[in-house]
Amino acid sequence: MAGNTSSPGASVVERVLAILACFDLSRTELTLTEIARQSDLPLSTARRLLAQLVDWGALERMAGNRYRVGMRLWHIGILAPRQRGLRDAAMPMLSDLYAATDETVQLVVLQGHEALCVEKVFGPKSAPTATEVGGRLPLHTTAVGKCLLAHSPRSLVDEVIADGLTRRTAYSIQQPARLIEELRRARQDGVAYSHEEMTIGAASVAAPILAGNGLLLGAVGIVVRSTTRVDTLAAAVRTAARTIARFAE
Repeated sequence: MAGNTSSPGASVVERVLAILACFDLSRTELTLTEIARQSDLPLSTARRLLAQLVDWGALERMAGNRYRVGMRLWHIGILAPRQRGLRDAAMPMLSDLYAATDETVQLVVLQGHEALCVEKVFGPKSAPTATEVGGRLPLHTTAVGKCLLAHSPRSLVDEVIADGLTRRTAYSIQQPARLIEELRRARQDGVAYSHEEMTIGAASVAAPILAGNGLLLGAVGIVVRSTTRVDTLAAAVRTAARTIARFAE
C-alpha cells in the first residue's frame, strides 16, 4: 500500500494508514521527513495529514518535530474483542506462573506468519528477552510460535516454510522436515520447546490455548535461561493454557 500512496488514485484513508504503518517497536518516534519517505507521500501531504492526526489524538508531536503514536489509538486498540477477552482471561494465570517461577511469561496470538505478543509478565530475576507487548516473534524459532503453527492448517506451515526458515541463531531450525516433526511432537505432547533457537542463552516452553471446539485462541509460554531444565515447567504451562481456554470461551 505504502508504495502506491503517491499515486493520484490513493485515497485519504490509504494515505493515513500508510503514515500509521510507519511506526513499530523499532521506530517509535519519527520525524516528518522520515514519515514522508517511508509512507511515500509528498512532504506537504504528510505534514497536513500529520497535523490532523495530532489534532484527533492518533499521534503526538514531540520536540524536534518528531511524532509518536498517541493515546487515542491505544484506547481503540485495547477494544479489540479477541485480544481483550483473551488477555483478561489469561492475566490471573500469567501472574500465577510468574509468581511461581520468577520467569518471563508471554501470551501471544497468531497474526499472519508471526506470533503477536499481547501480554508479558516479568521481573528483575527473569531471563532477559527482546520481546515487548505489541512485538512480533517468528513462528519457527519460538516455543509459542511452534504451538501456533502446530495447531494451524497445514497450508500455513507450508507458507512459513516457503517464506524461508530464517536463521536467528546457530540452533534455529532451518530444515522443513525437522520443523514438521517438532510440530507433530508439539501436538502429541501438548507443549512445544525452543532451545536457544531465538536467543542465545534462553530457552522456552509453551502450550496452545485451544477452545473446546479445537479453535486456536493463542499460546502461553515461559522463557528461562538455557541452563534451566525447561521441561520441568511443561505441566504448569499446559495447565495454565487449559485454564485460560475455559475462561476465554
